[in-house]
Amino acid sequence: MRFPGGEVLIGYGYDAGAFSGRRCWPRLPPCMLCACKRRQLPRKDEMSAGAGAQIQPSLAAIREAQKFLAQYFAETRLIAGPFLSQRTAKNVYLKLETELPTASFKVRGAFYALAQRMKKEAVREVIASSTGNHGAAVAYAAKEFGIAARIFLPANCNPVKRGRIAALGAALVESGGGDLASAFRLAAEYAKQPGVYFLNDATDLDLPAGPATIACEILEQLPKASAIVVPMGDTALIRGIAAAAKQVAPQVRIIGVQAERAPAYYLSWKQGRVVGTETCDTIADGLATRTPEAENVRDVRALVDDVVLVSEEQMLEAIAILLMEEHVLAEPAGAASTAALLKAGEGCGDFPVLLVSGANIPREVLKRAL
Repeated sequence: MRFPGGEVLIGYGYDAGAFSGRRCWPRLPPCMLCACKRRQLPRKDEMSAGAGAQIQPSLAAIREAQKFLAQYFAETRLIAGPFLSQRTAKNVYLKLETELPTASFKVRGAFYALAQRMKKEAVREVIASSTGNHGAAVAYAAKEFGIAARIFLPANCNPVKRGRIAALGAALVESGGGDLASAFRLAAEYAKQPGVYFLNDATDLDLPAGPATIACEILEQLPKASAIVVPMGDTALIRGIAAAAKQVAPQVRIIGVQAERAPAYYLSWKQGRVVGTETCDTIADGLATRTPEAENVRDVRALVDDVVLVSEEQMLEAIAILLMEEHVLAEPAGAASTAALLKAGEGCGDFPVLLVSGANIPREVLKRAL
């Protein structure tokens, strides 16, 4: 087993059909969900950063993650968006996480979380339940660190997506269920074996420090940033970014984006309690959460200034604008921040930064957008 460390990796690949399908990320068993629904979370003002609570991840942990990840990845570019700036009468910038390996921000968290676990104990195998960017990121990190990876998939997983994860050397286990709930259960059971690390991006405590480094880069690249607009799936991304921003530049507004057809975290943020949904049937599989984690709802309410819902049509329009006008390829979740700015940009200030979180767009979705 080789401990994490090595050369800077700046290359990345792209396959337009790599990540397709509509899958919902499971979070809690039904019995636990019912308990969370009954438990009222504190009001936002009771959980604010000024209420005496320690923001997590801490700035020290984020800086450690930033130093560590610099061994593997160059900073992603922050570019001006001239068309969006003209259309909105703002100075719009795009943060291109699509430049990272696997064309998604997810490798930041997977690399850092796996490295932290390997410091604490021997890891024989890392596993994840996923059909998309997280599974590829875990497989990529495991390959780089020289350990085995196993990704648990739902039945009838997109063959291109499946092939991409397999190409990174991960073992594949198909759960037989129609969504990720059965894959999650199988992974949790498998993780009981010695030396197996279940890297669950919704609940891992070390992982948010990885994507938190995005905010550090943005604030170094554009100190006058007025807002960062962030897609919200399992919320590790926005929790990390918000934690960094509120400790470095608390005046910067953090605005989350969810799909209208997958609004679980939006509803939970608004109502102050865990609110699950029966379905999350959206083209933005990166936003398709159905059952929020209570702790994540707490952190989002404490650190996120606003959450916006966008429709399928608005995300498709944003994909087309990014590609045709700004020459940036984005998957639906990656275009959600642009859709949110176009829908409700009043609270973003004069220098908003739109996070383009991923570029793994299915060909059929790209055709619909164009």
